Amino acid sequence: MGNAKNKLLKFAEFETFSNCYDYRHQLKGQWHEVFGNSNPIVLELACGKGDYALGLSQLHPEYNYIGVDVKGNRLWAGAKKALESGWKNVAFLRIEIDRLADFFDAGEVDQIWITFPDPQPRKMRKRLTSFKFLNVYRQVMTPLGRVHLKSDSLLFWESTLDQIAQDGLRILEQVDDVYALDPLPEKLAIQTFYEKIWLLNGKTIRYVQFEIGAVKSEPLPAREEDRTEFFQDRGARRV
Repeated sequence: MGNAKNKLLKFAEFETFSNCYDYRHQLKGQWHEVFGNSNPIVLELACGKGDYALGLSQLHPEYNYIGVDVKGNRLWAGAKKALESGWKNVAFLRIEIDRLADFFDAGEVDQIWITFPDPQPRKMRKRLTSFKFLNVYRQVMTPLGRVHLKSDSLLFWESTLDQIAQDGLRILEQVDDVYALDPLPEKLAIQTFYEKIWLLNGKTIRYVQFEIGAVKSEPLPAREEDRTEFFQDRGARRV
C-alpha cells in the first residue's frame, strides 16, 4: 500500500514540475521554443530515471535533452534532480514511445539514445530497434539522424545489428565491449541504474551508433528466440 501511495504522490508532483510534459501538452514543432534556443534535440527513450539524459546534458550543454518514458513515477526522479541542479537543457515527456510523431515534428529530433531497454525476447516487434520503432523514429528525424544503443542484452544487440544490415543503414560506431575501451569515452562512461546491476552480474556492455536513414524498415525474418535471458533478468528489470 505504501509503494502505491508513494507512486501517486510522485505522479502528482511530476505534473507540477516546470520541466515535465505529457499528452496534455501539444508541443509538436515547438520544442526549441520550450528550451529558448535552436540547439539540436536529443531523446533518451524508455529513460526511466533519466540517467543518460541528465549525464549527457552536462557533457554537452550545446544540445537539448528530453527523457521519454510512460512511467511518471520514474521520470519524477530525473526531473527533480534537474530542477534542483538548475539544469535548463533537459526536460521529460511522459508518453508512449510509439506516439513520438504526435509530439515531435518531422526533422525536429537530431539524435535518439536507447539505453538498456527491455530485450523483449518473446516479442521481437516490441524491441525499440525493431522495424516498427525505427519507422516511428524516421517520422521525427532527418535521414542523417543518429540512433545510439547501449545494451547488456546479446539477443537485443544481435537483432539490432541484423535490422541495421537488412535496412542497409550506416554504422558510425560499434563497440563490442564498452569497458574494454581505454580510455573510456565520456558518453559511454555514464552509468544507468540497470547498467550498474548488469556490471555487478558480469555482463558485457555493447554500444552501436547508426544513421536512421530514409528507407522504410521491414520485419526481420522469423527466427527462434532465446528466452533464457528474459527469465534470468526480468525481476531486476522491474525494479
